Amino acid sequence: MTVRTLLTTSSLACFALPAYAQDMNFNRIASFQVADNLPEAEETSAEIIAATADGMTLVYTDSPGASIGFIDITDPTNPAPLGVFMPDGEPTSVAVIGNYALAGVNTSANYTEPSGFLVEIDVATQQEVGRCDLPGQPDSVGIAPDGSFLAVAIENERDEDLGDGRVGQLPAGSVVMVDLTAGGLIACDTARIADVTGLADIAPEDPEPEFVSINAENEVVVTMQENNYIVVLSSAGEVLSHFSAGEVTLEGVDTEEEGALVFDQTITVPREPDSITWIDNTHFAMANEGDMDGGSRGWTIFSQDGDVVYDSGVSFEHAIISLGHYPEERSGNKGVEPESVTFDVFGGTPYVFVGAERSSIVGVYDITDPAAPELTQLLPSGIGPEGYVTIPERNLLISANEVDDAGARAHVMLFEYQEAAATYPHLTSVGMDELTGWGAISGQVMADDGTIFAVSDSFYGMQPTIFHIDVSQTPAQIVGAIRVTREGQPAQLIDMEGIALDGDGGFWIASEGRSDRLVPHAIYHVSADGAIEDYIALPNELLAVERRFGFEGITRVDDMLYVAVQREWRDDPANHSKVLGYNLETEEWSVIHYAKSEPATGWVGLSEIVAHGDFMYFIERDNQHDTRAVTKIITSVPMSAMEGMVALGETPAVLEPELVVDLLPYLTSTGGYVLDKVEGLAIATDGTMWVSTDNDGVDDHSGETMFFPVTMQ
Repeated sequence: MTVRTLLTTSSLACFALPAYAQDMNFNRIASFQVADNLPEAEETSAEIIAATADGMTLVYTDSPGASIGFIDITDPTNPAPLGVFMPDGEPTSVAVIGNYALAGVNTSANYTEPSGFLVEIDVATQQEVGRCDLPGQPDSVGIAPDGSFLAVAIENERDEDLGDGRVGQLPAGSVVMVDLTAGGLIACDTARIADVTGLADIAPEDPEPEFVSINAENEVVVTMQENNYIVVLSSAGEVLSHFSAGEVTLEGVDTEEEGALVFDQTITVPREPDSITWIDNTHFAMANEGDMDGGSRGWTIFSQDGDVVYDSGVSFEHAIISLGHYPEERSGNKGVEPESVTFDVFGGTPYVFVGAERSSIVGVYDITDPAAPELTQLLPSGIGPEGYVTIPERNLLISANEVDDAGARAHVMLFEYQEAAATYPHLTSVGMDELTGWGAISGQVMADDGTIFAVSDSFYGMQPTIFHIDVSQTPAQIVGAIRVTREGQPAQLIDMEGIALDGDGGFWIASEGRSDRLVPHAIYHVSADGAIEDYIALPNELLAVERRFGFEGITRVDDMLYVAVQREWRDDPANHSKVLGYNLETEEWSVIHYAKSEPATGWVGLSEIVAHGDFMYFIERDNQHDTRAVTKIITSVPMSAMEGMVALGETPAVLEPELVVDLLPYLTSTGGYVLDKVEGLAIATDGTMWVSTDNDGVDDHSGETMFFPVTMQ
């Protein structure tokens, strides 16, 4: 492959990031792949995370890796692996005092015989310096601000396969408190158990303490998620106050997993809080993840006497919906699932950070007025944010993300509080007349007025949509949603992957087929209002050799439609994909081959095709995330090369593409890992290229959509 045009490093500045007010914002500056600490492990995770007193080392729990990991953040833009400590059990939580990490470790043989211990590790040497047995299975660990003692939530979690997954299931949980020496070592002989049975309205005999936090007055607040209850204890273990977390009525939620984003339901559910944090000595904030009956999809500020000071209602979830991070596959459960909540003060401003586990989003709230928190930012995290640590002395916020699957690996992500524009989101539907969810953006086309039309793929099979995007705003704004219909109903059995203008106000849509789902490869003619008016089916010559990885992009030049086929069909040579032509006047098909890059791992395919000026442009990508990604490029061939197309059945000529842009620097420019699905390309009259990524509908995906301009030199 030859090189026609390359961008210089300085041209990354044209990655026109959202220009919010030039005041203080949190921006992601780096990501750390947890597998770098355990390269031989099949699965790793980052769950609960803490930092040493000097703010230079992170400590996190890795349950599937059965380890406690360490990260050097002396240079926060370049986090480095420091290895792991193996604690002979499953680490569940960790807190740090000075240079000592204190972790709860689960060693339970089963649900009815829970056991565990508390281990203390010297971070510098990664050696154990102390251990205390615990009376059950530990969950959260918290250390008093003055370093005098710690508290451990002994959850003794239930077996969800028994009794319809309900509490109570004995043995009951409790809260254990242990004093610390002046040097920060655990004094096991001071251990005391706080009995929290007999308090909750739900299963009072079986409390399941979930999370603990300690204020400056050495008072311990405890959530009991399954019991929907909150307890405040003294450092001696005495009950100071206790009350139900209550319930909330939510209007405008999606409760059906039907392949559409429809927010028209009303539910009343218990809060069932997970994590909790003091914001002063009399108030605390909690994330309402839900569990048995809940899923209130928000967060709450309580006084320690039980008064609700603030509840986010549906506002947090609705803000997430507008950023394309709503997890439709969790609609029947708990929606965005706020699970983590953290508090700290940056630059004199008190902030609460709320993590939505299923949306992989961190909400940043200014709580200068605790009765009226202001959502200032939504930050993109890795998949499944589980825990956070703040280091205000270094202007750092860190998220630990637990999901590690066949796609992206588990990551720890670092954000810096900067005097700079916010760099996320790149695309939003905020400002539309109605709440509009979106995601799984695939093909794009530039309109004559400089706006973009983009399609969502089959993830939203019951709601195929063409989105109208105004790129003159920052971030880019979705200003319209055209629902694609057939005979007045949502068009089913289509997988929209490419879009072209028909020249008369309508569109040509390329649908990727999949025979096992009865979805045909086809080209649809769609009117300006979204109605399917006609379609072009594949001829028998193509049907005889087709495979499911089919149409991925479409473009029009006068009476010719050109369609990019993602990967090899049965009659294609290795590493060659078809580019098909269809003449709208003669109704004849033609074909030419595209010579793809050799895959380093997995496969390489075509994701987009766009005609512009004297060239035909393509997106070529592999199917790899993060450090495994190699090929994410824009290429071109002269338009004259398309004259080499031949009739079906003849031996195709081969296009020899030239590299135009390597997209990897762009995909890492916001501090995240490389996203695999670069799928959308639209080119403006002045040559500016708009590129987008497909977020898979936030299903086993971080939900992050990158949507950015590239200027050719």
